[in-house]
Amino acid sequence: MPLEMNREVFITCAVTGSGGTQDKSPHVPRSPAQIAESAIEAARAGAAVVHCHVRDPETGAPSRDRGLFREVTKRIRESEVDVVLNLTAGMGGDVVFGPTESPLPLSDNGTDMAGASERVAHVAECLPEICTLDCGTMNFAEADYVMTNTPGMLRAMGSMMTALGVRPEIEAFDTGHLWLAKQLVKEGVIEAPVLVQLCMGVPWGAPDDLNTFMAMINNVPDDWTWSAFSLGRNEMPYVAAAVLGGGNVRVGLEDNLMLDRGVFATNAQLVDRAVGIIERMGAKVIGPAEVREKLKLTKRAPVAA
Repeated sequence: MPLEMNREVFITCAVTGSGGTQDKSPHVPRSPAQIAESAIEAARAGAAVVHCHVRDPETGAPSRDRGLFREVTKRIRESEVDVVLNLTAGMGGDVVFGPTESPLPLSDNGTDMAGASERVAHVAECLPEICTLDCGTMNFAEADYVMTNTPGMLRAMGSMMTALGVRPEIEAFDTGHLWLAKQLVKEGVIEAPVLVQLCMGVPWGAPDDLNTFMAMINNVPDDWTWSAFSLGRNEMPYVAAAVLGGGNVRVGLEDNLMLDRGVFATNAQLVDRAVGIIERMGAKVIGPAEVREKLKLTKRAPVAA
């Protein structure tokens, strides 16, 4: 497939994530107030979409607490800054096995398996414009941890998201995840317009070399909207690569903590740098209103306290 550069690019900022980064940088937000403020600052810097996880305000550990999601949503929507809200629905599929010679019973330290309704409960309460759908099961870098998303679970969660009027953002960590996503679209579980995030360089998914990236792009149907990111020092090179390949861009502290060697970044600084790269390539950074029109999103009112 010949490259066709995207001339109208939207930026997603992944504000905090669920990794163990809370003590690695002073800028990783923990409390709902900090997460919302960081998201608002990213929007001011040029992000049209903010992708939010929540964390325990005291420890910084990842959380599925619906009250924390409600507070983040309320704070963002009540601000004077317009931005498309994208909440994670990736939590609740974590399996940590025991030692290799006795993998069962599962470890209590990290295993968090929930049913489809529970995994989508905060989405039903907060009604973000977008929420994520991790389209596959995958080994992560940790020795015995597996992110678990069975086809049945994805059909159930995807159907709930569609019924709620929330646009699923397919998270594809490898080409097989795109294969399954196409099947979910074919079955009507996910409706057009289809949105997909290509997640590059996450161990042990698709490596972030450009040959693999092109294989991922070539497996995205022409009528889908896609975005991409990579991790760490490859975050900014993938801003350019995604635009050149015809897609949109994701940056943020979920994926990379550094602005330069030895310099911790804020979300707003990462977005600002991405804006500079995109504009110097001759493309335009579009805002939330244009994203809503492109993806047929419904802007929501603030949630009740």
